[in-house]
Amino acid sequence: MGLLASLDKVTVIRDNRTLLQVDNLAIARGERWVFLGPNGSGKSTLLTVLAGRLWPTSGTISLLGHQLGSVDLRSLRPRLGLMSSSVAKQLRRSLPAHDIVLTGIDGALEPWWRSYDQAEHDRADAALAEIGAAGLSGKDFGVLSDGERAHVLLARVLMSDPDLLCLDEPASGLDLGARERLMKLLELVSQGNRPDGLVLVTHHLEEIPLGITHAGLVSQGKIVASGPLEEIITSSSISETFGISLEVSRHEDGRFSARSAR
Repeated sequence: MGLLASLDKVTVIRDNRTLLQVDNLAIARGERWVFLGPNGSGKSTLLTVLAGRLWPTSGTISLLGHQLGSVDLRSLRPRLGLMSSSVAKQLRRSLPAHDIVLTGIDGALEPWWRSYDQAEHDRADAALAEIGAAGLSGKDFGVLSDGERAHVLLARVLMSDPDLLCLDEPASGLDLGARERLMKLLELVSQGNRPDGLVLVTHHLEEIPLGITHAGLVSQGKIVASGPLEEIITSSSISETFGISLEVSRHEDGRFSARSAR
């Protein structure tokens, strides 16, 4: 099957504080992962490491068959797609949605640093159309609703056809309708043949799309449990991770939900 990413004794320390400490993690080709945990648990730090955007303090990391330290990360990053609020904040709000998606080809933040040919412009239009957002093409990114921006950012990150897609709380801040529309798109991506691997970070079980195969629970910078989805997402494990007694349910359509235990 082959590994898309592996971490061995990896730590991330900033200002004398350990943000992440992972003894071992392996993500194989074809797997779709979700990582859950409370605020500040280290989920986003883990995702940023897996996306090749954060260099660890110590440990060994292999991404797409290359060990960090022996490869130019700039050559790998187009194959390591990252959708996150940190990326969204760096994008110029006056750029039209079409240009936002277009820059996803190289993972750039601006479209002016190189010329794009007509085929690439057509790809950007097709990417927006594929997620039902063709009507947003000419609208400035800054005037879009949060849900519309999420759709545009998803189209953008898919433009480079990444091997490993990393999604950092993609439904954060969305209302119920916008979240469910995004979930349908994420389910199509998760259940498709591409990308080869997917890693999603979220606080909420309701935001786990169909197609996810594996789960990891993160607490105080450590992965406290990981494995097949059905084995990890249980009432006892989720309660322990979030520090409150919770009842986890899986509905007929395969989606999860959780509520405080009575």
